Amino acid sequence: MAVDYTVIVVYLAGMLAMGWWGMRRAKSKSEFLVAGRRLGPAMYSGTMAAIVLGGASTIGGVGLGYKYGLSGAWMVFTIGLGLLALSVFFSARIARLKVYTVSEMLDLRYGGRAGVISGVVMWAYTLMLAVTSTIAYATIFDVLFDMNRTLAIVLGGSIVVAYSTLGGMWSITLTDMVQFVVKTIGVLLLLLPIAVVKAGGFSGMKAKLPTSYFDPLGIGGETIFTYVLIYTFGMLIGQDIWQRVFTARDDRTAKWGGTASGTYCLVYAVAGSVIGTAAKVLYPKLASPDDAFATIVKDELPIGVRGLVLAAALAAVMSTSSGALIACATVANNDIWSRLRGIVRPGGEEHDEVKGNRVFILIMGIAVIGTAIALNNVVEALTVAYNLLVGGLLVPILGGLLWKRGTVQGALAAVIVGGLAVIGLMAGYGILANEPVYYGLLASLAAYLVVSLATRPTDERVLAVWRDRLAGQSPELPSEPVPAHQ
Repeated sequence: MAVDYTVIVVYLAGMLAMGWWGMRRAKSKSEFLVAGRRLGPAMYSGTMAAIVLGGASTIGGVGLGYKYGLSGAWMVFTIGLGLLALSVFFSARIARLKVYTVSEMLDLRYGGRAGVISGVVMWAYTLMLAVTSTIAYATIFDVLFDMNRTLAIVLGGSIVVAYSTLGGMWSITLTDMVQFVVKTIGVLLLLLPIAVVKAGGFSGMKAKLPTSYFDPLGIGGETIFTYVLIYTFGMLIGQDIWQRVFTARDDRTAKWGGTASGTYCLVYAVAGSVIGTAAKVLYPKLASPDDAFATIVKDELPIGVRGLVLAAALAAVMSTSSGALIACATVANNDIWSRLRGIVRPGGEEHDEVKGNRVFILIMGIAVIGTAIALNNVVEALTVAYNLLVGGLLVPILGGLLWKRGTVQGALAAVIVGGLAVIGLMAGYGILANEPVYYGLLASLAAYLVVSLATRPTDERVLAVWRDRLAGQSPELPSEPVPAHQ
């Protein structure tokens, strides 16, 4: 194991070194939060793929393949579909807005007053996303070092918090590019072919497993529909995803770089399900499907290769964790704290925006590590996060982009009604039930349509500013939102 340990230690040391290097570049708010909006196609597509393909996509995707066969690819596949839809239809417009958060977009579109409430919902989502990614460190470090769960979470989480706090988005971008390369080599080029060969090839796998394992729809139509609703639509509106779109240097980069990332996700989805199917042949009686990834890596891969593949799993977890962390801190600082401080101390004194955002990453990082230690059920936490995101924010965000008649009152009603409906339905049906997101989304849509049509249209001046920003004609946000009405 000494060689494997060396690979992992070198990888972790490299992550910290890149954090230090990124600190030297992050001299302004734009550099710190969105890498100066300067990423080209190669770096943009690599980092976008890295953030969306986390521990759930890698360890969880293999686990679904172990349980359902090739149809286990659907969860990660719907993530790829969401990224493709975002890139083709929305990313260019989003990048031209030159904002930092989803809530700033809502304020710009509706004329203010939507930011704090939507910011709280988005903050809860990004916090839970960061927590679930951080918990996954326990699985990986347990395989590597037989480490205590709490110590594993603190070690992995501290490394992510350190390089994210030091250099912000520049550090995260650089580490994500390394993580993308490691993940591609470790999972696609090494683990996938080795797993298939060890399982006797596709013919051997078909001979030993039920035919349902090779049915593309074997996981069930309702499950696939739920994945589309949660993950495909979730990709369209998450702060962690939008913040990466903001890093693109131009419309073309956002569109085509994102399209390349989405296509990569589709390939990754199939690879994970095939690896899981092979693991089912090799280890038919594992206690948990989520053990499939660690087991096949530990038992079937040669020394050195094993360390690289485990580093790939670690890379998947760290990229999602760091992306969610900076998104959580950005929302907490820009959408919640800054607005509340503005209410208490309007026109307050100038402050160091890079230092302020760095402090918020550190604070949110400590909160994430503490919550991860206290929390046990990762699936429930992630489900709550996505249900709140889709049920509360999907309608007002897409409505703002697609429907001129939507108003700020309608947007607020959609956020509040959808969010409360999701919470109430989860209490009634259970957190893992499908009904909360189905009915919560319908309630949010109904509230948005009814209230928007019942209230005065958005002021034409607000819409004029919005149209200018969508066209890329205004580089900065106005210091104060244009009022919705006279």
